[in-house]
Amino acid sequence: MFTRPDDLADDTVAAAVAEGWGLRAGAIDYLPVGFGSHHWRVEADGRRWFVTADDLRAKKWHRAEPHREPLRRLRAALSTARRLRDDGLTFVVAPVADSSGDVLRVAGDHFAIAVYPYVHGRSPDSDTYSTRADRLAVLDLVVTVHRAPDPTSRHALVDAFAIQHRDELTAALTELSGRWDTGPYGEPARALLGRHAGALQRVLAHYDLLVMAARGRSERAVLTHGEPHPRNTLMSDRGLMLIDWDTALRAPPERDVWTLADGDSDIVDVYEATTGVVLLDDTLALYRLRWDLTEISIYTLLFRRPHRATTDTSIAWRGLNDCLDPKRWRDDSPGRG
Repeated sequence: MFTRPDDLADDTVAAAVAEGWGLRAGAIDYLPVGFGSHHWRVEADGRRWFVTADDLRAKKWHRAEPHREPLRRLRAALSTARRLRDDGLTFVVAPVADSSGDVLRVAGDHFAIAVYPYVHGRSPDSDTYSTRADRLAVLDLVVTVHRAPDPTSRHALVDAFAIQHRDELTAALTELSGRWDTGPYGEPARALLGRHAGALQRVLAHYDLLVMAARGRSERAVLTHGEPHPRNTLMSDRGLMLIDWDTALRAPPERDVWTLADGDSDIVDVYEATTGVVLLDDTLALYRLRWDLTEISIYTLLFRRPHRATTDTSIAWRGLNDCLDPKRWRDDSPGRG
């Protein structure tokens, strides 16, 4: 996140790192990078470390879910990344296990702390791949992950096809008549959602039909990264690496490939020729729709709660506008045509 959390002090982060990993911070700096987790650079024991904190409240799937559930999902995903790295996949940027062998520590009641080696490199500034060569390079890494043996992938959770905070979006669609006096984007968000409410309901119903079909094909599941977009890649002196494994799951292969195929339909053919696995148009469409519906749900929840004008809320407002563009809601696959 670009905005420092109000309820997680640097001292609290440093104490968690010291207690869990035995690293006494000589210096700690908040890094306004990425969108989702909070990040710090920590100098300890003559080395530099990269520390993340995930707000478990923001990672809930629905309003009533207890904090232990997003913690369980995050722990399973990051532990899977650790196993991949231990099995020799050097392009996986995985967290370091703490003194108990865990990859996470809870701090401040609802933040999950992870520690990573600090990897020097550069990530693209764009959400889209600039060249076909870049897509193919990441596709090679994705195929390697999909081929992970059962002993490595068996502890990963299985994709439930849920839309995070769908209950909040459903509630919002029934409460468009009253004002959302929650902050600078409350009323604009209500107006924007109101203009697209009917179409959004139809898209949600179509998504549910796609999920029903996908659930009948559980044998197709492989280990997936979940979000192999450009900002989750890092070009280092050790080569191309994949970062941000917090959404790793066992899922249909389309979960990873749709991102790479969006803008280059030939990627689907390359994947099929490389793996011998035929990708399904309706499952590619499922994951394209879920991305947009999840973003819409998260941003709607953000703007229906008290908020202020920050870099993060500005980014969220642009994201909500982008995802509520009806031209994105097409029934055909993003990978073909």
